[in-house]
Amino acid sequence: MGLRIGDTAPDFEAETTDGHIRFHEWLGDSWGIIFSHPKDFTPVCTTELGAAAKLKPDFDKRNVKIIGLSVDPVGRHGEWAKDIAETQGVAPNFPMIGDPELKVSKLYDMLPASIGDSSEGRTAADNQTVRTVYVIGPDKKIKLMLAYPMSTGRNFDEILRVVDSLQLTAKHKVATPANWKEGEDVIIAGSVNNDDAKKIWPDGWKEPKPYIRIVPQPK
Repeated sequence: MGLRIGDTAPDFEAETTDGHIRFHEWLGDSWGIIFSHPKDFTPVCTTELGAAAKLKPDFDKRNVKIIGLSVDPVGRHGEWAKDIAETQGVAPNFPMIGDPELKVSKLYDMLPASIGDSSEGRTAADNQTVRTVYVIGPDKKIKLMLAYPMSTGRNFDEILRVVDSLQLTAKHKVATPANWKEGEDVIIAGSVNNDDAKKIWPDGWKEPKPYIRIVPQPK
């Protein structure tokens, strides 16, 4: 059974570059992002890990813990980190999960159960589906899933934008429109009827259609 938005993110124990973790315990009451990689020493992933490291203060500010995963052992992650620092200007400053037995990759439905239990001899192309981003809430539920091909680097500015939307809409009864950015107008959630909306937004709202009720972003 594949994972879906709203499912509980599977818990697991794993070795990381920061030591042994149990995922749910490590996450605590923070938001979390797992982003996975099919192999160490791959070019696109090298740029992604550098980009994520540069944005870590922005994730910290939002109470988001980020953690990477690659199917190779933790020892190779340490060697890869040197290359990332040299080529991207910063090394990963967050944990990287080692998944040489492919346990987490299978648990998160990134690889089929039938492919064996070792990363040995497998190429990045063999593991090309290990290219997923999961955003997980403090309730341990999956809030977002994004899968990227190996040829396209992930847009971490977009991931930050999504986190802003998820955190805003979790706190307020609103939704965010297409291409929304922090500070822009939002939409009253469809679950809020007009009588209740008047209590929350006594100054009213713009209504180009009865089902589109636009208000300023809540503070």
